[in-house]
Amino acid sequence: MPSQHAKAGRKEWIGFSVLMLPLLLVSMDVSVLYFAVPYISQDLEPSGTQQLWMFDIYGFVLAGLLITMGALGDKIGRRRLLLLGALAFGSASLLAAYAHTAETLIAARALLGIGGATLMPSTLALIRNMFHDEKQRSTAIAIWTGAMTGGVALGPILSGFLLEHFWWGSIFLINTPAMVALLLLAPMLVPEFKNPKAGKFDILSSGLSLSAVLPTIYGIKEIASHGLELAPVIYIGIGIVLGAIFVRRQLTSSHPMIDPQLFRRRAFTGSIAMNLLAMFALVGFAIFTTQYLQSVLGMSPFEAALWSLVPSLGVGAAAPVVTKLAQRGINRAYVMAGGFTIAALGFAVLTQVQATSALWVVLTGATIYAAGLMAVMTLVTEMVMGAAPPERAGTASALLETGTEFGGALGLALLGSLGAATFHREMGNASDVPHAAQDTLGGALAVAAQLDEPIRENLVATAREAFTHGMQIAAIGGGLVMAAGAICAVIFLRHVAPTVEPEGSTTAELAPSTR
Repeated sequence: MPSQHAKAGRKEWIGFSVLMLPLLLVSMDVSVLYFAVPYISQDLEPSGTQQLWMFDIYGFVLAGLLITMGALGDKIGRRRLLLLGALAFGSASLLAAYAHTAETLIAARALLGIGGATLMPSTLALIRNMFHDEKQRSTAIAIWTGAMTGGVALGPILSGFLLEHFWWGSIFLINTPAMVALLLLAPMLVPEFKNPKAGKFDILSSGLSLSAVLPTIYGIKEIASHGLELAPVIYIGIGIVLGAIFVRRQLTSSHPMIDPQLFRRRAFTGSIAMNLLAMFALVGFAIFTTQYLQSVLGMSPFEAALWSLVPSLGVGAAAPVVTKLAQRGINRAYVMAGGFTIAALGFAVLTQVQATSALWVVLTGATIYAAGLMAVMTLVTEMVMGAAPPERAGTASALLETGTEFGGALGLALLGSLGAATFHREMGNASDVPHAAQDTLGGALAVAAQLDEPIRENLVATAREAFTHGMQIAAIGGGLVMAAGAICAVIFLRHVAPTVEPEGSTTAELAPSTR
């Protein structure tokens, strides 16, 4: 029987490269629709509500099922769940590519969310089981983190390229060959792992987790889109109540879906909290840089998407540097605090962006904060998976991904609300600004396009200044959260070991399943 801490060989690394296929595609599907909306609208003629659901249903289903799928993978086997997810994802991609109605496309996006919920935790859980050596695992997780964030950035680029040469369904069709390759290669290169002590699958807990996550995420996103209203607050309240019932069931059940012992480990709980803060800033501020490039600097969507790849240079440099620092024994809490501090400096640069600033100013600030947050996210993922027992790796990775979804939604809601409130106030205080131009920058530019010179030019300038000021306020908020993250990382994680093996675990328990 191989040693629990034996180093992975060539087969494991080749298998790891196969696992990057679903990760890239699932993360790309978050953003792949951005440029396709005009083509889909012309072809399928969806209503405004249907168009919103085309975007949102994927993320909602993905977030709602992560915990369920993570626990299911621990029970039935992570490779088996990965293959089932690949089959579902590939089939749903075909359905989406050839959808002839808006309802069909929405249903296909929901099925893609189901498939994505099986694929993301399965890949990370398998990494935890394939790489027992701490240094190898930290390297693999750094690559995993980079692939996940890179997929989100590449989605709009690939979408723009395909839409220039093919019909809109091609943005989904590219998933199918990759899923076929995964179905063929994974059984040969990726070993199976499961929890030998997994109890009966708790269907009620599965329903409670879905019922808690969905209304909470939905309510937060509604507040981000439309401001503080009663309905989304009620949704969030329902989600919190159901979440409390879910937690109580986990504490009292003889076969809990989530092992309560996980949250008694500071490395696990603290790292998930740090990941939530990092995603709060990363996702919450991304909408400002995207709008700045397109609506303030006047770039086309494809040009803006290409320039938005520049921060990836900082991301690509940060991951290996952070991994080397951690492998040399530098306390991960201090490295993580350094990442938060670098991110705060990036936000400080962004507080200086003006409507007339050069392109390099906003790209510099975005590159700095993205590099800092990549440093945090790389170590967070490593610490979460190191702190979780190998037999609970699926559940641990699902909890990490669920925290990612919550962090991003909170960032969009809170930082987005800061920017929107500033824009609305300044446009309202400006003289002779039509009411229809006071809510969003896009709305103001649409109103301006119908006016004559010089009124149009003045309205555009006023709107861009108001948006940029809102962007500055949001950058201040992001910087303060990053400073708080640096302090919390040191306080809560400086005395925590990066890897905690389960008490009483045996080699047999942690060995791959041969079935």
